[in-house]
Amino acid sequence: MSRRFEALAARVTLAQGWRRSGLALGAGAVSALAMAPFSVWPILAVTVPVAVWLIDGASGTTRLRSASSAAAIGFLFGFGYFLAGLWWIGSAFLVDADVFGWLLPFAVAGLPLLLGLFTAVGFALARLLWTPGWRRIFAFALGVGLSELARGHLFTGLPWNSFGYALADQIWLGQIASVIGVEGLTYVALAVFAAPALLADPRPARPVLALAALTLAGLGAFGAVRLWAAPTEFDERLRVRVLQPDIPQDVKTQDSARDTIMDTYISLTDEAKGPKNRGFADADLVVWPESAFPFLLSRTPEALTRIGASLAPGTSLVTGSIRGERRNDGSGAADYWNALHLVGDDGAILSTYDKIHLVPFGEYLPFQSFLEWLGLEQLTRQRGGFASGDRRAVIALPQGPRFRPLICYEAIFPEEVAGDERPDFLLNVTNDAWFGRTPGPYQHAAQARVRSIEQGLPMVRSANGGISSIVDSYGRILDHARLGERGVVDGLLPRPLKETIFTATNGRLHLFFPFLFVFLVCIRPRRR
Repeated sequence: MSRRFEALAARVTLAQGWRRSGLALGAGAVSALAMAPFSVWPILAVTVPVAVWLIDGASGTTRLRSASSAAAIGFLFGFGYFLAGLWWIGSAFLVDADVFGWLLPFAVAGLPLLLGLFTAVGFALARLLWTPGWRRIFAFALGVGLSELARGHLFTGLPWNSFGYALADQIWLGQIASVIGVEGLTYVALAVFAAPALLADPRPARPVLALAALTLAGLGAFGAVRLWAAPTEFDERLRVRVLQPDIPQDVKTQDSARDTIMDTYISLTDEAKGPKNRGFADADLVVWPESAFPFLLSRTPEALTRIGASLAPGTSLVTGSIRGERRNDGSGAADYWNALHLVGDDGAILSTYDKIHLVPFGEYLPFQSFLEWLGLEQLTRQRGGFASGDRRAVIALPQGPRFRPLICYEAIFPEEVAGDERPDFLLNVTNDAWFGRTPGPYQHAAQARVRSIEQGLPMVRSANGGISSIVDSYGRILDHARLGERGVVDGLLPRPLKETIFTATNGRLHLFFPFLFVFLVCIRPRRR
């Protein structure tokens, strides 16, 4: 068996030209199968060793030139990974194809090209620290792990499909996120899945291979014990009804459909769920998705009046809506926010949260004025782009529980959930109808769920096109609506945990791994 591994590794390491490029591109693309909705996480034990062997073959007369060769391989690996994992972004450009269709190939290929630069830097850094033997496993995990950390934070950040989600998406392996977060889990995943590359070494470092296997087993055992010892507990004060209207995106923005959309929300929320159904009165909290209306709810009193008339006494509504205000500079211009409103049973808006972390090219354009002057616009077609909110919020419901609002992809950023006040639950509204029935909504839901594990907080999630759900404080999905399904999700609000190690340390334990890996890479045995 070892000879077969040696032969395979030699073929990969010595590959040149298009074969070498094809191996890097293909290994990256196949790695995307580790992410939702496929979640074939063991595939990384095949593709990541290929990346290690390709770095082994990165040649050059100097260490710097070897690093440049590794960077080229890393770029191709990253491009393949992000192209295969994020191609669905192109669906958003087909919603208004007459205006944005021509941009589809640039978006589908352009974002992976940019993100591949991070992977290139990670491979180059790994090669700079490269030494034969088991140490190169930790050099790889260190270099790529740091590049993944940078990808999640630089230039507004996009930690989508970070390698740690391959493990975090498995409920029993992902419980360690309550300690080290998905960023720490990324370092662990890279080291564990790189370890099989050692099987091809003339003298395989069996302790390192055993450590990788024991790490996976330990993660599973930790998760199994944690889940077995903690059945879901519920807050009897709050019955939640989450709406998934599944309104097509090209219909959702039409002003002519405003009455039809409101009728859909009201009737769907009030539909029968059983022989003792009482409609709206079945819920203490109703949740509608992001940017639910083709109008400004705060400026449409007739809509608020109808909502108030529909809500049962004591029932509250949380809904997404665009919000606008005239500027006070005399220009007559207005600012607009992607907002979330809490509406009381009398139809009054009790509280509002404005989205802070906006989507580039979706909700605003970098260099907005200049690019608009060139004739470009973001997908939402909001002239001037959306303004960004200025504060994270904890909103208290009339019934008592408090929630942290997260609009759209704010839920994929661990730091977006942090704050001085600890809420009782997380509430995520989103509009994944932009992406249709593609892997995108599955990936979004899977990554949002990890915030519950990290924070020890339940999550209530309403998505226009899917996937809506109620998740407990351990990341267990209690109920959900499938992608493309129109309906509601009912349930009691799960109780929060007091605190996790992740929250107690402000999510900083992942910083332990770079120091550990540097030590392991640099350590040298004493000569006898």
